[in-house]
Amino acid sequence: MTLPNQTTPLSLRLTDYQRAEPRASLRVNGSLALAPTQEDFPFSTLEALEFARHTLRRESEAILGQTERLDERFCRAVDLILGCDALVVTGMGKAGLIGRKLSATFSSTGTPSHFLHPGEAFHGDLGSIRSHDAVLALSYSGQTEEIKRLFVPLQTRRIPVIAIVSSADTPLGRAANVTLELGAIEEADHLHLAPSATAAAMLAVGDALALTTSQIRGFRTEDFARFHPGGALGRRLSHARDCMRDLSQCRVWRDDATVREVFVAARMPGRRSGAVLLVDAQGRLSGIFTDSDLAKLFETRSDYVFDQPINSVMTRRPHAIASDAYMNEAIALMSAHKISELPVVDEQGIPVGMLDVTDLVDFLPQQTR
Repeated sequence: MTLPNQTTPLSLRLTDYQRAEPRASLRVNGSLALAPTQEDFPFSTLEALEFARHTLRRESEAILGQTERLDERFCRAVDLILGCDALVVTGMGKAGLIGRKLSATFSSTGTPSHFLHPGEAFHGDLGSIRSHDAVLALSYSGQTEEIKRLFVPLQTRRIPVIAIVSSADTPLGRAANVTLELGAIEEADHLHLAPSATAAAMLAVGDALALTTSQIRGFRTEDFARFHPGGALGRRLSHARDCMRDLSQCRVWRDDATVREVFVAARMPGRRSGAVLLVDAQGRLSGIFTDSDLAKLFETRSDYVFDQPINSVMTRRPHAIASDAYMNEAIALMSAHKISELPVVDEQGIPVGMLDVTDLVDFLPQQTR
C-alpha cells in the first residue's frame, strides 16, 4: 500500500487511511514510514461536510446580522458617495482584496472608483486622490497602521472618509466622517482567527453601499451594457441590430407574389436564412414563410398552393423585435415561442434584418466537461 497524495479526493484518502493496519510499516518513495491511523486524520467525511456547512452558516449569519445594524449613518455614507467625483477604496491584506472587488463593483454600477494600496499611498499614490473625491477605508480591527497613517494627509486636504470597521470606538472609527460598524463577529474557522465571517460581512455591506448608490443614480440596463461590452454578459446586453443578419443577407419579398415566384425571385447566393420575410405594399413586415412551411406543402401534396399568393399560407403578424432591443430579450422571445428566425424591424415596422438561431450559438451557456 502507498500513501495517497493530497490530490486524491478526501473520501478516498479516508478510506485508505481507515484500511491501514495500526502503525504498520509502509514503503513510501522507497523509504519505510509508519502508516497513519484514524487518530492521525481525525475527520470523517461527514464531519468535514458538517464543518463546511458550519462555515457557510456562520458567514450567512454574519451577513444577515448587518441588516439590523444599518441606520442613518449608512444613508450619510451614500450621500457622500453620490456627492463625490470618484470613490477611492483602500484596505490592507484581506480587507484590501475585498476593497479591490468593491471598487470594481462601484465602477461597473455608475460610481467612478479606483483602489489605493495604503502602503503605496506614501510613495506617490496619494496624488491619485483628487479634491472632490471620497475615501472608503476597510479595516475590521480599525487599527491597521497603514490606514491610520493616511488620515493626516486626508484630513489636511479635507477628503471625506467612510470607514467600515468592527466598532466606532477604534482609531479608524473615531477619525472617519462616517463609520459603519459591523459589530463583534466570530470567525468561522476552528481557531476563530482567519478572516471569513468578518470578510463576508464587510463585502456585503460594501455591496449594499454600491448597489444602493446605483439605484439612486437611476443606473439603467443600457448603462450597465456600456460598462460590460465583453464576455457572455456583454453579448446578452448587446442590441439586436448588433447581432442580426443585415437585410442584404435576408430573403425579402412582397406578400402578394405566389409561393413559386417568391422562392425563384428571392433566392440568393451563399449561406441563406431559413425564412423569407414578407412585406406589404408599404414595405412593412406582414408575414414570414420558412423552409419548414415549404416542406409541409410537399409533405401534404399541396402542390397547387405554389401558384397561389404566399400571403394565403404565410404566418401572419409574426413575432418580431425592435432593432434597439437587447439580445437577452430576443433570446427569451425565441426560446418562449420555439422559433428559429426572428425578424428585426424599425419603428415603422419595416424589416431591417433578421436574427437566425444558427448565429446565436455564442449566446448559449458554455458547458464545461
